[in-house]
Amino acid sequence: MVVDLYTSDGQVKGQVELPDEVFNIEPHEYAMYMAVRAYLNNRRQGTHKVKTRAEVSGGGRKPWPQKGRGVARAGSIRSPLWIGGGKVHGPRPRDYSMDLPRKLKRLARKSALSARARENNLIVVEDFDFERPKTKQMLAVLEALGLSEVKTLQLLPEPKPNVMLSGRNLPKLTTMPAFMVSAYDILSHHKVLLHQGAIQVLVEQLTEGQLV
Repeated sequence: MVVDLYTSDGQVKGQVELPDEVFNIEPHEYAMYMAVRAYLNNRRQGTHKVKTRAEVSGGGRKPWPQKGRGVARAGSIRSPLWIGGGKVHGPRPRDYSMDLPRKLKRLARKSALSARARENNLIVVEDFDFERPKTKQMLAVLEALGLSEVKTLQLLPEPKPNVMLSGRNLPKLTTMPAFMVSAYDILSHHKVLLHQGAIQVLVEQLTEGQLV
């Protein structure tokens, strides 16, 4: 797949080849679904818990005699029927984490990248960096590329502190090194701004499977 290569000021500098084995496969919906599900599950703490009637305090004696008062035959004020009583079938601590096969995770990321490329929502820009962190400079790049009002994921070939810090305060921009990206990251953004040097990083990672 051949796409335009942009400069940081929004001009078309030429064209660049995106390898078909990563950016032009038939998107696998089930792989993407499982990757997103696993990502969201792995973010859950699973520390939710309520107290049963055996754990709440109080209720050690019968609140009133069994007969004679014309009221319910209560045995404990910590019954689930009472305010302040224990809860029935409430949430308990559990582990939500999911572990997917390495091939499935790679397939999900390739599918997500291919889907964005087929939608023309993947923009390749030549590598750039800033001398110092400056939000105004990062915003100027996005405005030149028409991405200032769109939820955008920027993928770098390597960690660039000045670029990452420059985009940190922009609410619609997420910046990360390409080797850290997940299928969820790609699918949760409308546009992908891919630095030219990050292409090779993704190709090596998703074809050789050195990283997951």
